[in-house]
Amino acid sequence: MRSVLFASPFLALFGGLAFGQSFTSGAGQIPQGSPFNNSWTENVDFADVDLDGDWDASFADGGDFGNDQNRLWINLGGAQAGTVGFFADETSTRFPVVLDQSRDSDFVDFDSDGDPDLFITNTAQSSSQPTRWWVNNGGLQGGSAGFYADQSSTRWLFLGVNNGSTHLSSISPALVLAVGFIDWACDSSFADLDDDGDMDLIQSTYGNLVLGKSPTRIFRNDGLGFFEEFNPSGFQLLGSDLVNGSPGLWAEGTHQHDSVDTTGAQCDVATAAMGIELADIDGDFDVDLLLGEKYEDPRIFANRTQENGGTLSMRDVTYLKFQPNMAPAIGSYEQELGDLDGDGDLDLYGTNWAVPFCDSYFVADQTGAFGPPNGVADSCPRDQDVEFIDYDLDGDLDVLIGCQGQERLYENQPGITLVDVTGLALPQDATISQGVEAADLDQDGDFDFMSANFENQANALHLGQGAGSDTHAPKLMKLEQAPNCEASAQPTRVRAQVLDNASLARIALYDVSAEYRVNGGALQSVTARTSGGQVFRALLPGSLVGTVEYRFTATDEQGNLGVSAFQQFDATPCTGSVATYCTSKVSSSGCVPSMSSAGAPSMSAPAAFSLLTNNVEQAKNGLVFFGTTGASSAPFQDGILCVATPLYRLGVLGSGGANTCQGSFAYTLADVLAQPQGGPLVAAGVVVHAQAWFRDPPSASSTGLSNGLTFQVCP
Repeated sequence: MRSVLFASPFLALFGGLAFGQSFTSGAGQIPQGSPFNNSWTENVDFADVDLDGDWDASFADGGDFGNDQNRLWINLGGAQAGTVGFFADETSTRFPVVLDQSRDSDFVDFDSDGDPDLFITNTAQSSSQPTRWWVNNGGLQGGSAGFYADQSSTRWLFLGVNNGSTHLSSISPALVLAVGFIDWACDSSFADLDDDGDMDLIQSTYGNLVLGKSPTRIFRNDGLGFFEEFNPSGFQLLGSDLVNGSPGLWAEGTHQHDSVDTTGAQCDVATAAMGIELADIDGDFDVDLLLGEKYEDPRIFANRTQENGGTLSMRDVTYLKFQPNMAPAIGSYEQELGDLDGDGDLDLYGTNWAVPFCDSYFVADQTGAFGPPNGVADSCPRDQDVEFIDYDLDGDLDVLIGCQGQERLYENQPGITLVDVTGLALPQDATISQGVEAADLDQDGDFDFMSANFENQANALHLGQGAGSDTHAPKLMKLEQAPNCEASAQPTRVRAQVLDNASLARIALYDVSAEYRVNGGALQSVTARTSGGQVFRALLPGSLVGTVEYRFTATDEQGNLGVSAFQQFDATPCTGSVATYCTSKVSSSGCVPSMSSAGAPSMSAPAAFSLLTNNVEQAKNGLVFFGTTGASSAPFQDGILCVATPLYRLGVLGSGGANTCQGSFAYTLADVLAQPQGGPLVAAGVVVHAQAWFRDPPSASSTGLSNGLTFQVCP
């Protein structure tokens, strides 16, 4: 809520400021002293690690100082039966004992079992060490949620292994360790880059000695939380550096430092990357990549999975989206994407993105192209991190800055006028903040934040007060149009963008669902999962037939509900996509055997679908064989084998027939399902390829072969 107006001359000095909440120190509500709160902390992140309904906090410790233990503070509400918003250090009982040089830590459910796991980004600046996978022991692990195990030795797959076909690691074997690989990582982030429903890893690096010559890498999730490098180029480095002219690993084109090409011929994947932002920048519902740069312009990579028929592909489009010399300042540490002007697309705030060390923001158009820089007044201290919050609870994004010295807060007024309200809202502070993170930690309806502090200074809790409670619902302004389709066992994927008066990291944790109805019937609901950034993904049942209307709903942590408009598509009954292919072998009597079908291949009525073979030699034994791994065109018995192995045979039949070429065979889908070998292989959604074989003694190989028939099994 907004405060009452103040009398002149105060009004004249501060214009139309909507005096909202102020922040007070919560030092009495967090751990203090050694070893609980006195490290060189680089980052703080929130998650409900024990699934009891409140936010807990992890801290990435060590950083430039050297190896140290990361820490976990548990919120004492919920299962702890204490006061929500008070925290206890439970590192010794819940975290693995690992001393490392951590620059970042990210909560993410990488094994898709419903609890937040933790990825630890370490730099090898002081000692050779890997980044680490810490798995929450709840869910699939069968233990207690909120307790973590180090599984770094098993979660990485085939590091340094490059056989030119099945495993294509770009990492030099010389850099591979027992539990990971040597890198100078600064920031890591997760998103469903390949649109398969799980979270993939993007690991940035600033390179050895911060020279920016080592590549950022992408690791794809296998669906169970195990990660192998995505490197379609097949190129493997000899050491840590990627030289100009080398393939771009995961991006289209060849690597060229600070390339200005936007056609896909060149890319720059080796930079002094200090920060990663993942979101749908260009509005096509794929998650794109903004890669920060300490010394030069940042890079934008467009996800072109949509354009490439579902195959993951990334293209460097930096100078389609940015104007040259966007961020020339040394020390351009951090950036944040958010809808600053409320028009439904993502704008950008960059810390130290102007000379000398001043902040800038950039307004985007609907294509994701950013306009010229806008300077931010009073923003020239050495800033380290930026977080979007709604300080005055007016529904838009205000800007919180963690920096070397006094943290700062800017109120966002209409037209993106950022007004410094630090003196009104924040307590005096002289710490060196490396990171800030905001959420409603005490569940009173407004924003609180923690700052991760450096040089053995205590991390801090700042409690919001005086602004009431957030009553603004999430906004769902963009919803993907699903295509008309034929009903099948394959679900229909739909995606939506969710925005709100909070950071994308907080929005990703909202309760989001897709609701649907068929031919105006009752609404039903399925859960939507975050794809990263502002994108959420849901799967509608593929068996639906009729006019399907669907929408998304999103509920924030205060319980405010946002609802999108409806979209619709038409789903027609499943026909099985039956088709013939391949070439028959002409028999010794000149017969051209031909496969065809009758009915629809349905699991609900398998006997109603017939596989027919006509024009077979008279009175010969034969059969139909089938497979589920695709088609083939290999030479076989003087003809063509139309079905990829492994092959499964149906029972032998006689062809009958009164005259030459009048023989035939007939089977049903029920015969396919009844086969001991075939039954477990065939189910709704499976694509089957089939071919007939029969005896033909006069021919060179004594056998005959039909063409091929393919179909997809309907529900």
